[in-house]
Amino acid sequence: MTTGADARVIVIDRGDARRRVDHVLVDRLPGLPAVSRARIQAWIRGGRVLVDGAPVARSSQRLAVGQRLEVALVAPAPRVHAAQPLALEVVYEDDALLVVNKPAGLVAHPTRRYPDSTLVNALLWHLHDATGAAAVPRLVHRLDRQTSGLLLVAKRREVHAAVARAMARRAVEKTYLALVYGTPRSARDRIDLRIARDAASGRLVASRSEGLAASTIVELVATSEGDRAGLSLLRCTLVTGRLHQIRVHLSAVGLPLVGDPIYGAPAWRGLRDPALASACAALGRQALHAWRLRLLHPATGRPLDLTAPVPGDLADLLALASLRV
Repeated sequence: MTTGADARVIVIDRGDARRRVDHVLVDRLPGLPAVSRARIQAWIRGGRVLVDGAPVARSSQRLAVGQRLEVALVAPAPRVHAAQPLALEVVYEDDALLVVNKPAGLVAHPTRRYPDSTLVNALLWHLHDATGAAAVPRLVHRLDRQTSGLLLVAKRREVHAAVARAMARRAVEKTYLALVYGTPRSARDRIDLRIARDAASGRLVASRSEGLAASTIVELVATSEGDRAGLSLLRCTLVTGRLHQIRVHLSAVGLPLVGDPIYGAPAWRGLRDPALASACAALGRQALHAWRLRLLHPATGRPLDLTAPVPGDLADLLALASLRV
């Protein structure tokens, strides 16, 4: 959705914080004919209402201070994405689901900044080539551009809906490997901090009182020792799935991800081993990998338990720090 004469943008202030999307739009779109909750709910079903660039799933979604609420007053023309023969590592595939191992640096979905050469373009080519007919891949969730690992794709609308329902009831388990600076306070912990957008900087921040509820379970895998001390390898399992959740949570508890350009810190300067410090400084992306995915197959009910091997850049760094998965 592009912002212009056919769209309205509302930046949520304290007066609208924690209110429902449909209530805010009814109050904040004065002068438009026939703006009712029913009409707004139809806009939401049609994908015409976004929060921070992501389509709103339900009209009862609560808003947080600093979030950007957009509504297209005229339905946008459907976008047609090109199928492109790009490299694609398929971890699992059947007639309903596709799970791929996304490399760091690959954008998941076309945007104005990245209109092609994305994962969706590669999926369109793969599905057309495999079936002999055009298909529409539906990403069940997203990964940041510089996060590697498993991404779940539905081949049909009803499959997407079934997996989305499973995610809503927390029946899909997503576990990440994270290389961080520092050592956690315990071998297993749960971070329960809300996530809000800072109105001044636009960055997401952790808060005990503001924003959307978010929870992450953190388990210590290993800690570097001796001259290579200063790094820890963690397993992070999402209880909720907020934007940048793991990155924000780990930074908030003093365990910033190695290489994170937004929520990290140049803590490599404090490492004693110069080779390890240099490798951390040169990583060029956050050390976060979507490692494991567990769910019940939406069509067969059969358990799926999938893992993605640690990519070369992170594997080399773990080996240098004498850390093992």
